[in-house]
Amino acid sequence: MVQHGQKVILVTGASSGIGQACATALAQQGHRVYGTSRTPRDETRGFTMLPMDVTDTPSVHAAVQTLLEREGRIDVVVNNAGIGYGGAIEDTAIDEAHALFETNFFGVLRVCHAVLPTMRAQGGGTIINVSSIGGLVSLPFQSLYSASKAALEAMSESLRMEVKRFGIHVVLVEPGDTRTEFTANRRNTRAAEQSPVYREIFLRTQAHIEADERNGIPPETVARTVMRIVATPRPKVRYAVGLFYQKLAILVKRLVPSGLFERIIMMVYSVK
Repeated sequence: MVQHGQKVILVTGASSGIGQACATALAQQGHRVYGTSRTPRDETRGFTMLPMDVTDTPSVHAAVQTLLEREGRIDVVVNNAGIGYGGAIEDTAIDEAHALFETNFFGVLRVCHAVLPTMRAQGGGTIINVSSIGGLVSLPFQSLYSASKAALEAMSESLRMEVKRFGIHVVLVEPGDTRTEFTANRRNTRAAEQSPVYREIFLRTQAHIEADERNGIPPETVARTVMRIVATPRPKVRYAVGLFYQKLAILVKRLVPSGLFERIIMMVYSVK
């Protein structure tokens, strides 16, 4: 039985990285936390793992149903599961773009479909969608990843307005470079490393991006922001989490002419 002050929380993509850090921290606070992954392993971090493939609708609904059968409610969802692809747009096949959006965008949509009826019936809840500063500031050769996060940003803003009258909060968390397995797990498009047009500049830019990620914030920093959101009665629309200059880039993009900002990004990443 859920005790006073406890919340029932679902965290997708909780087998590593930001998702695992969030699930661990929230469980340590005393919440009843369920993490998900495609192939969950036994965990000793204080939370329960459930199998869920966010690209498969029956899998999503089965995991949510299991949680509801055990707990009877769901108070918070952290939509964290995501993947990355590196490569030029011209070198990205349609099936590769589909695969990325199936996880990063449609996966979130599936989870929202699965939990919203219960949140409406119980009179409230919080949906935290893990986006990225890359959804606000596009990077070269990360185009489809940035596009998927930009789509998530737009959907979350609309969803927030649609469900506010039911007591449901929708929040965006936008991490910058973070030290996780995401860097090693990022896939390059099939054509990226063979491209006679983009290969050299892609590999140079990708190396720069990976170095920034390895020197980024720890996932626990993002988890602390998520904990703060969970404890906040009226959370803001978005929370950027990252190194100072990365959060500054969001402001600079709003203030300077688009052409100038583009030149700054191209200079930073040595895109000539």
